[in-house]
Amino acid sequence: MNIVETKLPGCVVVEPTVFGDERGFFFEAWNAARFDRHGLPAKFVQSNVSSSFCGVLRGLHYQWPNPQGKLVSVLEGEAYDVAVDIRRGSPTFGQWAAVMLSAENKRQFWIPEGFAHGFAVVSERAIFSYLCTAVYDRAADASVRWDDPAIGVDWPVSDPQLSAKDAVAPLLADIAPDRLPTFMP
Repeated sequence: MNIVETKLPGCVVVEPTVFGDERGFFFEAWNAARFDRHGLPAKFVQSNVSSSFCGVLRGLHYQWPNPQGKLVSVLEGEAYDVAVDIRRGSPTFGQWAAVMLSAENKRQFWIPEGFAHGFAVVSERAIFSYLCTAVYDRAADASVRWDDPAIGVDWPVSDPQLSAKDAVAPLLADIAPDRLPTFMP
């Protein structure tokens, strides 16, 4: 397994070791001992799968309080995956990092607690997998506007299909400070 740092400390790309032959391939998507050795979570409590079509953008989502860390990957298709640092007081507050995730490259993206997350599907369809460090908490569910100009994510879709919730998400600057996580150095 190879760990690739991003410009956001703590957000890393995980490149698993893939074993393949004429029959197909095999790789470990998660191994508690290996992840722990790299400082990544060794415990997940919820697994989610979503399916979306080309042009769908989901995000930027987070939970506060009761944050979730997420290990995400694409099982079918391809998606542009984004993390945004929304921790008040962080030196990288409002900055983003992105990675292309696909069934072909088998990469995973670790997004720690305190970051908003979103993705845009660039293939005909994508099946997306999330391993989460905390269970979903509807009362803590929150989002940041996907096209917040102060963040400036360079999305690969110009007119995405959004949920009603994502279409009206607030700008980061308009979110009350108590609805954002705090940076802990």
